[in-house]
Amino acid sequence: MSDTLTSANSLVQIQRSTFSPLFSLGGVIAISAFFTLAPWLLAASWVSILSNFFILVIMATMWNLLAGYAGMVSIGQQGFVGLGAYATLYFALKGMNPFVAIPFAALTCGVIAIPITFLLLRLRGGYFSVATWVVSDSAMLLVLSVAYLGGGTGKYMPGLLTLSSTTLNHDVYLATWIGAFVVLLGTYLLLRSRVGLLLSSMRDNEIAARSAGAKVTSTRRMIYVVVAIGCGVAGGVLSVSQPFVQPGNEFQLQFAAEMLFATMIGGLGTIEGPILGSIIFFALQQSLQNWGVWYLVIFGSLAVAVAIWQPQGLWGAIRDRFHVELLPVGYRVKEPRA
Repeated sequence: MSDTLTSANSLVQIQRSTFSPLFSLGGVIAISAFFTLAPWLLAASWVSILSNFFILVIMATMWNLLAGYAGMVSIGQQGFVGLGAYATLYFALKGMNPFVAIPFAALTCGVIAIPITFLLLRLRGGYFSVATWVVSDSAMLLVLSVAYLGGGTGKYMPGLLTLSSTTLNHDVYLATWIGAFVVLLGTYLLLRSRVGLLLSSMRDNEIAARSAGAKVTSTRRMIYVVVAIGCGVAGGVLSVSQPFVQPGNEFQLQFAAEMLFATMIGGLGTIEGPILGSIIFFALQQSLQNWGVWYLVIFGSLAVAVAIWQPQGLWGAIRDRFHVELLPVGYRVKEPRA
């Protein structure tokens, strides 16, 4: 969206984006229509790939909101992915439709996150990061001890056996697409609000933000809970896309690595970055999956190269080179024409 403010002497223009609102709205409608109709337009294999892609977009967007905007680097958000999956399983075992259970499971993750913040937000830097990992492992151990949820062997998600493979594939895809759309839209609106400005000030200089009267702790608590809800959405759709729910699949440390990779490659502190990073991740995954250990070597080498030579990520390079922002959340100063 384009909001332009011109000073009285017309020396500078302050605007959101170089695109007109109608152009941006038209692009969103076109993309949304395509992805909504994708199950009927694309082959089943591509629909499955897109489902996994949207799950990664959700996780990377949430990790970016936590680390890139709020300055809290976590290596334990896979814990809320797992809790979201098991909360969905719990509601399904109680008779609820698994797809209907996903938003309730996400809200459950948010409720669980509230008391956790009173412990984690006392920590900073590496201490905070390690503590999030401890929370994730503790959550997995608690789930392992609950026999009703299958313990260590896991349990099949009820309510899906009556669906045909085609119907299940379509329903899973729509659940992941809707989840990703809601998460991206919510993140965009949140960052365009006063909270987004507060997050930027906290990330750049926490002491200065506190001195200016910013409620740093309460804002961080809110963001951590929001991210927990978003990761719960990812866990919920993951549990219906891989119907046999077990701790080893839902609490994978690999999820943390994928979130970090997609965000760092695409661009930390931008909404577009995690999306671009997720595209690159899946493009490399599909191209290099038969390369054995070289698959991981290439991923790691690319991440190190971007961190050294383009710390703002690939979207940061594109934005600085062409002055383009598809989802602007701040303002930019534009010099007027002579």
